[in-house]
Amino acid sequence: MFCSALLHRLEATDLIYRTVNIWEDDAARAFVRSVANGNETVPTVVVGDRALVNPSLRTIRSALSE
Repeated sequence: MFCSALLHRLEATDLIYRTVNIWEDDAARAFVRSVANGNETVPTVVVGDRALVNPSLRTIRSALSE
């Protein structure tokens, strides 16, 4: 649910992004677990070298401007 909501918000922007299905990509799943306290929390968004677990669009935009 949260993933779909964020995806819809991202689609309405001019931001460039890539989606990854962590249940089809073992390395991505391991990465998400490593930044989400062992959980498979989606959405997890990476901006630069920073991982944002279940972020709002506002949080993503803020990370992009840092």
